[in-house]
Amino acid sequence: MFKLTDAQIAFMDTFGYLSLPDLVADRIEEIDKAFEALMQEHGSQAHSGQERYCMAPCLNHSVYLSSLLDDERIHGIASGLLGEDYQYWNSDGNYYVGDTPWHSDTSWPEPIRFYKIAIYLDPMTHDTGALRVIPGSHRFGDNFAEDVHDQVSVMKGFWGGLDGADVPSVVLETDPGDIVVFNHSTKHSAWGGGAKRRMFTMVYTEHHGDVQSIQAFREIISQHGYTKAEVFGDGLAPLLESASTERMKHLAQLIEYIPPSS
Repeated sequence: MFKLTDAQIAFMDTFGYLSLPDLVADRIEEIDKAFEALMQEHGSQAHSGQERYCMAPCLNHSVYLSSLLDDERIHGIASGLLGEDYQYWNSDGNYYVGDTPWHSDTSWPEPIRFYKIAIYLDPMTHDTGALRVIPGSHRFGDNFAEDVHDQVSVMKGFWGGLDGADVPSVVLETDPGDIVVFNHSTKHSAWGGGAKRRMFTMVYTEHHGDVQSIQAFREIISQHGYTKAEVFGDGLAPLLESASTERMKHLAQLIEYIPPSS
């Protein structure tokens, strides 16, 4: 079974991201094919190249993409960071356009932990929209992370008007088959991308066992406005269609706390 090393887990805790080259290279052609079929089915042919097109939830509606939840490498990442009883939360499929400014994918401070596993379906370089991260920017309460958050929150004119592309950061250049993982609180961006930057993600959280974290999870569901129809589809959803006992264990809280369709 694939497992993150203690060094990789420590690196994530300290810097807020991991780069895992070639981790799913053996599956990338089928992932690409299933991704495009799903996006086309849900109207991406209308994508004009002028603004981002996003489908969320995404893998929930594809039998093949849902099978990634069972892949030992994806399982190994999630369990290494969140424990064996981790929970799947969400996914999205994207055609990104142009620049993506600096931001976190959660409120600050983060009420509960989330990690995003990102797969880019095209080569991404420094000048063509590769993911950039500010190491250590996820550590709320830390002076450095709080300073970064305050500056980014200004939205413009931060660091004396420094252009977003010039902010000191790590550029995570990727090829199809590579995986990048980052904490939802980690400040990240992309610069110089074209009109159809394809990115597919899966998001995981820990198992929520106390009243406070369960309430925070339910509030995040409410903020997204998700219902069972949106998350699982009508009838027997692909996410559940071929679900093993092991997969169902990691869907338990999603199933329990997503409200019924209106």
